[in-house]
Amino acid sequence: MTPEQYVQDKAAASGSSFYYAFLFLPKPRRAAITAFYAFCREVDDVVDEVSDPGVAATKLAWWRKEVAQAFAGHPQHPVMQALMPHAGTYGIEARQLHEVIDGCQMDLDQTRYLDFAALKRYCHLVAGVVGEGAARIFGQTEPQTTAYAHKLGLALQLTNIIRDVGEDALRGRIYLPVNELQQYDVKAHELLNRLHSERFVALMKFQAQRAHAVYDEALALLPPADRRAQKPGLMMASIYRTLLREIERDGFHVLDQRVSLTPLRKFWLAWRVQALGKL
Repeated sequence: MTPEQYVQDKAAASGSSFYYAFLFLPKPRRAAITAFYAFCREVDDVVDEVSDPGVAATKLAWWRKEVAQAFAGHPQHPVMQALMPHAGTYGIEARQLHEVIDGCQMDLDQTRYLDFAALKRYCHLVAGVVGEGAARIFGQTEPQTTAYAHKLGLALQLTNIIRDVGEDALRGRIYLPVNELQQYDVKAHELLNRLHSERFVALMKFQAQRAHAVYDEALALLPPADRRAQKPGLMMASIYRTLLREIERDGFHVLDQRVSLTPLRKFWLAWRVQALGKL
C-alpha cells in the first residue's frame, strides 16, 4: 500500500464530514488535505483507542519524534511520507503538527475544564490549528483568513463537544466547563451516568447558542477575496451547523445516542456550497 492510499483509506474510514468537503478540491490540494487530516486522525486515535494512558503518552511522544524526523527529511510513517511532499507548497509547519499533538496530550492530562477560557485553549490546539493548516492548503491569500480559520475551528469543535457529551462521559471526560455546570446546577455524576434532565437541556441550549454565535463570528471574519478558495471550510460549517440544528430539534438527547447526518445529506450540503455558494 502506498502512503497516498494509506491516508486516503484513513480519511474515508473515519466517516468524517471533512471527507465530503475534500471531494471538490483540485487533486494536489486534495492530496495535501487528506494527508494532513490523516495525521490528525492518527494522533487523535492514540487518545481515543488506547486504554492505557501510559502507552498513549508513549505513542504521542513517538509522534513528536516522527514529526521532527519528517521535517528533517526522514519520514517513517506513511502519513508523514504522504504529507511531507506538500509541506513546502502549502506552508504546513512542524509547529502546527506539534500543537495538534499538544491538544491530544491534554486529553491524557485532564478530563475537566474549569471555564470557557480553558476550554478555548484546548479547542485551539485540536481544531483551531487544524483550521489554520487547512486554510493554507485550500488557498489562503489574506492574513485575516487565519483568524477566520481559528474561529471556525472553535465552532466545529464546540459542535463536536455538544454531539459527543454522552460518548465522552463513557470515557470519563467532561468538556462542558465546570463553572457552567454549576451555573445550571448540572452535576458531573449526572453526565457520567447519562441522566437527561430539564437542567441539562437548559445547559445545552446555552452551549448551542454560543456555538451558533461563534459560527457567525467566523463567517464575518472571512475576507471576500478568499471566500471561493475557502469553500471546503464553508462546507464544513454548513454540515456541522445543520448537525447542531438537528441536535437542537431532537431536544439534546446526546447522552444516550449519537445524532448524525446521512452521507447523502452531507454530500448534498457540500455540493450546495460548491455549486450555489449557499450555507
